[in-house]
This record gives sequence, C-alpha cells and structure tokens, in this order.
Amino acid sequence: MSLEWFIEIIVNNWPMFLRGAWMTLLIATVGTIFGALIGLIIGIIHTIPKSKSRVKRVFLKCVSIILSVYVEFFRGTPMIVQAMVVYFGSDLIFHIDMNRTFAAMFIVSVNTGAYMAEIVRGGIISIDNGQFEAARAIGMNHWKTMVHVVLPQVMRNILPATSNQYIMNIKDTSVLNVIGVTELFFQTKTIAGNNFRYFESFFVACILYLIMNIIVTQILRYFERKLAGNATYQLIDNQEMLSGQKAS
Repeated sequence: MSLEWFIEIIVNNWPMFLRGAWMTLLIATVGTIFGALIGLIIGIIHTIPKSKSRVKRVFLKCVSIILSVYVEFFRGTPMIVQAMVVYFGSDLIFHIDMNRTFAAMFIVSVNTGAYMAEIVRGGIISIDNGQFEAARAIGMNHWKTMVHVVLPQVMRNILPATSNQYIMNIKDTSVLNVIGVTELFFQTKTIAGNNFRYFESFFVACILYLIMNIIVTQILRYFERKLAGNATYQLIDNQEMLSGQKAS
C-alpha cells in the first residue's frame, strides 16, 4: 500500500468514480423527493377524521389497512431484498422489462415513502389540537386545514428527519448493485476487479461517499436555518402597531 497507488487509481479511473457518484446522488435525490411526497399523502390520509357516512368509513378503513401493510412491509424488509423482488418480479409476474435505473429510483422511493409516512404522521400529531379546532371554527375542511395550517409547520418540523433519510439513501444505494445499477459501489467493484487493489479502490469510494454526505448535510442545514427564521424577532402588540401606523 502506498500513496502512489491511490493517485494512480484516481487518475486512471476518475471518470468511472464520477459516473458512479453522479448515479448515486441522482437515485438518492429522486428517491427522497418522491418518497417524501408518498409519505405526505399517506400521513394526510391517516389523519382524515371519521366520516358520518358508513360507505366512506369502510372505504377509508380499507385504504388505511392497505397503506399500513405497505408501510410495515417496506420498513420490515431489507432494501437489498426489495430490489431483487421488484426488479425480477416485475418481469416474472407482470412481464415488464424494467430499466435498472428506473427500478432503482422506484425502490428507493417506495422504501423512503414507508419511513416518511411515519415521520409525517408524527409531525402532524405534534401540531397542537387547538389549531385544528380553530381551522374548523372558521369553516376549513380537513384538506384546507392540512394545506394552509398544518403542512407548513410539519415541513419545518420534519426537515431534520428528512435530511437524515436523504443521507441514509445516499449510503443505501450501494445495495442496488445486486440488480446491476452502475452507482458508486458498482463502479468501485469494477475498478477493484480490474486492478486487484481492493483496499485502495474502496478507500477512494469511502472518501467520495463522505464528501457527498458532508456537502448534502451542509446544504440541508442551510435550509433548516432559513426555515427556522430569525431568532432575534420581537413580538409587537396591537398598541405598538397602532402607534407605528399613526406615526407614519
């Protein structure tokens, strides 16, 4: 092991490393975005109040059971197994020749959606019940309450957990090499198989994973600070507001 080997591996194989890193970021980003959307939808559905109509109650109960099964299945099984089942099962059962990159994005999305559903549900539950009652008092239905009152607060509250899920997705994309997705781990394995320098090749991959996670973490923390607002704001009561208006 020597520094020259590291430099030679990087110089000779940097295009493959970069292609793998790009594919890893692409899959993780798309999977996190769509997974967050899935989680938001499931979280809203789970919080729909019971209807007076028996038909609606039965329908919502069936939907809730299906969504619960989905969440438990994807939270209770490894992503590497899900990748094998989805990719090969789509061809065997539905006769769909699924593109590997699309399959990877789909797997990460539905897997992330299962975790995000619980995160969103926890974020909605954390909102004070008085806000729901106030929204109903001014005539808002459940969907308007969610969109205009609850979700803006939930998005801010769950951003740290969403950021953590994004970081996990960047690392977990490595399991997708089992279906031939050319992400960073797959490219590194190919490079190591050509030069037989496994330690040096995978150490370079470690550094690339670390760099990606550090950059993504700093970007997401910037948005967290922006959403948190100014910590030095001051409340202004009605008298001060009126005085300011008269002065102007």
